[in-house]
Amino acid sequence: MDTDDVLRLIQEVAAEVVTPRFGHLTDDEVGEKGPGDLVTAADREAEARIGEALRRAYPSALVLGEEAVADDAGLLDAFRTADHAFTLDPVDGTRNFVHGSPDHAVMVAELRAGEVVRSWIWQPQHEAAYVAERGAGAWRDGERLQRPPVAADLHGVTGRRSWVGRALGTLRALELTWVCCGVDYPKLVEGAADYAVFGSTKPWDHAPGSLLLTEAGGAVGHFDGTAYRPQQDPPFGLVAAADAEVLALVQGLAGALPLPRR
Repeated sequence: MDTDDVLRLIQEVAAEVVTPRFGHLTDDEVGEKGPGDLVTAADREAEARIGEALRRAYPSALVLGEEAVADDAGLLDAFRTADHAFTLDPVDGTRNFVHGSPDHAVMVAELRAGEVVRSWIWQPQHEAAYVAERGAGAWRDGERLQRPPVAADLHGVTGRRSWVGRALGTLRALELTWVCCGVDYPKLVEGAADYAVFGSTKPWDHAPGSLLLTEAGGAVGHFDGTAYRPQQDPPFGLVAAADAEVLALVQGLAGALPLPRR
């Protein structure tokens, strides 16, 4: 499948099984994978349909879907050693989706030999398509993206609510993100914030946006200074930044943030 084919796939599936349920979910279409971790019929159906199409097009590739991992955590072990793989987040920002926020997305990333080589983010309610290809750039609706210069007073955001209001060194206090990686990364690319700090590093959340950001001139790495690699079993804590200089600055300060234990 070429890049446009994959984008059309996720747009069509979103139009058929995600968007019709937005604002119309019934009680029996919403459940929990764990305490407070929501899943909907839209998540499950979209993952099944997109995953089936990817497996049909790429029989030897591993498809790592968020909902499949919830049922079989062993898939993560297979993913870490796969030479060719896709990550799939059928409804990123499920809580937003359930509560009527337009800030949700369908996301796919393709990895070869451990590197993200293509990624797709479709925001159905915003009708915005973000596509990136390693070495070829990042795009929104066919328009080339370039991360704008950073603000003099760096603006940092986080999706971890316990970190909101904390200041890293002399930087201004962290504000809440859009609580959806499929919106957070595009917002970083477009200049709505200069950096974001995340606690969780799940590959289906960060693989698509990390390529979009780096292809637009940004940088991504862990709190401990190591590079982001979706197939590694990394330490908690991830920084996504406007450029390499901001990344290094924030990495040197983010270690003060309290991280969950494994």
